[in-house]
Amino acid sequence: MPSRSHTEATRLLCAGVYLDTDFRRRVIEELVEHEERPVAPSLGVDATAVLSHAVRARSQEVQVACVMLIAWGAFFAIEVESGGLHIDFADGRWLDMPVLWAPAYGAVCLLLWAGRVATGRSIAVYTLDRATLRRATHGLRRLNMLLPLFPRMLMITYWVTVLFVLFTRGRNLYAMVFPLLMAGLVWLHRTRVTWIMTHQLSRSTFPLLPPAPLPNTRTYRRIGEAITREQYAGLALYEPFRPFVGAGKPYQPWSFAIELKPKHGVGFSGGPLGTAAIVDLVRPRLEALRQSLETTSRDRLGDLEIDEIVYLPAGVVPRTSVSYDPAAVAWHLRNAVDEGGEARRHFLRIRIGAWDEHIVVTLMVRVHTQGGMLVLEVAPHVLTPIRPEFTAVDVIVARARLVLRDALRALLTSPTATFASGVSAMGTTVAVLRTWLADPQRALPDGPVTSVRELGSVGEISLFQEMDVSRYVKTVQDRIASGVLDALRAEGYDTGEFEQQIVNVSGGVFIGAMSGGAVAVGSGAKAETRREEGDRP
Repeated sequence: MPSRSHTEATRLLCAGVYLDTDFRRRVIEELVEHEERPVAPSLGVDATAVLSHAVRARSQEVQVACVMLIAWGAFFAIEVESGGLHIDFADGRWLDMPVLWAPAYGAVCLLLWAGRVATGRSIAVYTLDRATLRRATHGLRRLNMLLPLFPRMLMITYWVTVLFVLFTRGRNLYAMVFPLLMAGLVWLHRTRVTWIMTHQLSRSTFPLLPPAPLPNTRTYRRIGEAITREQYAGLALYEPFRPFVGAGKPYQPWSFAIELKPKHGVGFSGGPLGTAAIVDLVRPRLEALRQSLETTSRDRLGDLEIDEIVYLPAGVVPRTSVSYDPAAVAWHLRNAVDEGGEARRHFLRIRIGAWDEHIVVTLMVRVHTQGGMLVLEVAPHVLTPIRPEFTAVDVIVARARLVLRDALRALLTSPTATFASGVSAMGTTVAVLRTWLADPQRALPDGPVTSVRELGSVGEISLFQEMDVSRYVKTVQDRIASGVLDALRAEGYDTGEFEQQIVNVSGGVFIGAMSGGAVAVGSGAKAETRREEGDRP
């Protein structure tokens, strides 16, 4: 299995920061502008690699914007120097108001950019044409890719007028040169992005190259070191209202509590049943899933990952005060496993990456025994597929040699890209200034809000993916139940109540907090709760 830095999910997310301005902005906002938040556990992706490409993409767009600003300044300066063009009629009279080409072209660019924003298309400098998005999404997603007709007609009118005046009167050459110059700048930017896609983010080259580095500044070195420590650690900080950030959407969580009763007629050890003993019995059964399938099937359960993780409450101390040293992590894992506290929580984490990491199923399992009770909590989570438009990187790589065609695309998209680069540069300036003023390194501690993987995900999954998720969850839950059952039997506890609870869960009844309730399964089944003598009314 490839390292997390070279997974398909990491590759697509790295490509996505060049294609979607909003996604890139949110990645940088979460990892850079909110340095007081720890990084959510990264499941199947490398957040450092994605952030590196996001910062690079933003820097490249700022460079394009600066050169564009110089070109626009020269355009207006020559316009002022020449005094514009006075249109004459057939009778030889001159129109008092001159035609100013620079403001006219700027107004048309603004309208085209506004039309792109209104239709929901990407406003990155590297814009995607409709054919590329159709190939990337395979026609599964309806996208409104048409720009408003009025701005397009204005652009056509501009070029027809410019060419007509140029060839009839031999004037206003600059009105044609500067738009072409800006189209050339857009084409150079597109060429640079295409080179990155081809030589660093293609399917063949991405697994062979080291991860892209962050800028070599003190701030980014500090952020990169923090991400490296936290994203794969056995410790995770959480905010009580946002547990399991990074694992995706909850998928039918369930839990129950049973009383530990010695079984009559058999030997009873009399010793307490510890949580660590149950975990030690559950883990080998889960590992057997991947070992047995290596020779009989290519099922994704063969790549099942199992580890333990401890969740600590955020907001008590800054993230920089939490030690991720292996000895400190081992101490938390060892001491939290038999602890039933509300703040520090120990979980057995089972992760399954399917569909080239487009679907990630994670089950968080917590077992707790205290006061003659056994509590079992299972919280499955699903990371939905990465946004299909990010797969356009493969289309871009496939047509990288079509230079003339890409130059024509640059000419057609340059009016929108002109304003997009300016808006991106202004947004970057505001974000950098806001971050400097907020000084997030010294802000109040907080837990993670989202993860890079969640930011780049869609909201739904297909029927086949839903079927696979259900199969993975049910298979793993069965092994968890069998491990707990064997632990109860080995210690001489009665297992009747536990087996009944498992049947209820398998039959589709997911039990949350229930005390003294009744469960009925099947058509026509009835359940009622009978009050025993001495029970409170």
